[in-house]
Amino acid sequence: MAGRQHLPAVWSHMTPDLPATRIQHMEMRDIVKTFPGVRANDGVSIDVHSGEVHALLGENGAGKSTLMRQLYGMYQPDSGEIRINDEPVQFRRPLDAIRAGIGMIHQHFMLVPTMTVAENVALGQPSTRGLRLDLDVVSERIATLSEEYGLRVDPEAAIWQLSVGEQQRVEIIKALDLGASLIILDEPTAVLTPQEVDDLFVTLRRMVAEGHSLLFISHKLHEVLDVTDRVTVLRDGASVGSRATKETTRDELVQMMVGRELGDLEIREASTGEAAIEISGLRVLGDRGEEIVRGVDLTVHHGEILGIAGVSGNGQRELAEALSGVREATAGRVKIDGTEITSAPLNERVAAGLSFVPEERMRDGAIGEFTVQENVFLHDHDEPEFCRGIFLKFPQMAEHAESLVSQFAVKTPGLDTPLKNLSGGNIQKLILARELSREPRVLIASQPTRGVDIGASEYIHQVLLEQRDAGMAILLISEDLEEIQTLSDRIAVIYNGRIVGTVERSEADAQSIGVLMAGGSLQQAHQETAERD
Repeated sequence: MAGRQHLPAVWSHMTPDLPATRIQHMEMRDIVKTFPGVRANDGVSIDVHSGEVHALLGENGAGKSTLMRQLYGMYQPDSGEIRINDEPVQFRRPLDAIRAGIGMIHQHFMLVPTMTVAENVALGQPSTRGLRLDLDVVSERIATLSEEYGLRVDPEAAIWQLSVGEQQRVEIIKALDLGASLIILDEPTAVLTPQEVDDLFVTLRRMVAEGHSLLFISHKLHEVLDVTDRVTVLRDGASVGSRATKETTRDELVQMMVGRELGDLEIREASTGEAAIEISGLRVLGDRGEEIVRGVDLTVHHGEILGIAGVSGNGQRELAEALSGVREATAGRVKIDGTEITSAPLNERVAAGLSFVPEERMRDGAIGEFTVQENVFLHDHDEPEFCRGIFLKFPQMAEHAESLVSQFAVKTPGLDTPLKNLSGGNIQKLILARELSREPRVLIASQPTRGVDIGASEYIHQVLLEQRDAGMAILLISEDLEEIQTLSDRIAVIYNGRIVGTVERSEADAQSIGVLMAGGSLQQAHQETAERD
């Protein structure tokens, strides 16, 4: 596909501001971008050619998003330049970048759920019918693009009716419909099933074959190695280097990202004991009053990690909140070591041996304006060890907080530093340290490494395995299938609020789990595995 010629003739009447030529080469030279107290980009250079997939890697805070937002016109560089086809350009707003042929697929889709696919694609585009949208013409263009790139989607379907993978296809169609020849993909596989990832990669390869160039931001190194041609790594706002993908390895990329080698996780065979947490017939309402957890039955044993896999929005968050006491269950029972806690308040759950690492750490797990030490004692300040009546024992509190910060390698200028000044990984390590300091028998860990650096993720994984080996029961809820497969002794898949299958680690290949994540049965998953073999 080159520019406009593959699209219907009405294209030129509908979109007069589309790019006149395809981007053959894009280059960002010596980009500097500074925010108060932070140099987010420090002389970063990157380029991408037509027909190439270029990955941008780096830990959180490395400057990836800031760099791409400058390319898309959301920020402007303090210095340096952007060149398109060897000509310098300035993007003052995203519309400037779109008109130059740049599209961006955001991690959180920019779609109106109540509108149809055609209506979403038509938004912001001029119409030949005045105030009325050319939805029939737009639907025709969608059909053409769908056929050419394998982007199966119904133009008349409402966005809320579509799966996550289908919604992503709509975003790609929107970018292509606007004439984008260079597309930025920000964590494009973060919420997809393995089958949807495979479909996406087929689409990306078709786009590249037609001469599009792609900038691919991901933290999943196996995907980067599988689908990209070149990789540029950022660390602390600066470029560490670029490599041809076929000439590098995962270990080299990790070394470039974190500045050191990561150790291999030591995963021993689980030695499981008695049932630690028993969940039977659990039902929970969502924020809109609809039932979103529909009769979940699960048991996690001492010395075991049970992983909950599933696409976002299938009841994982509500399940975790009901178990931790943040959300009320409407039916069912929850027991810890035989003690029922279904309707128990938080302090009784903690006394029964439950700890919780929440999905939204800054909403449910910590207070950004409070200091590091204050966040350590959000729940435990009234323990006799740390108070006498209404008076707090500050020396003992400081000693305890310092011990946790040291033990869990939390990087902070001091105990009186506001928590919001720490990186996401260090905030997560502090929350984990606080919850484990209670010596719980059961840990609910919801998305424990979401938005966390690869180095911090490695540390958190090691801690969870150590706690399992010490006899703790861990319910691990994660949308990162690689994390679930690496850590879990058993994997339960949740779909539409129900557990649709539970498999042992030895049986948990990505494709079988993917069938379950899409709502299939264990029988169907086994059948597809047998057919592949």
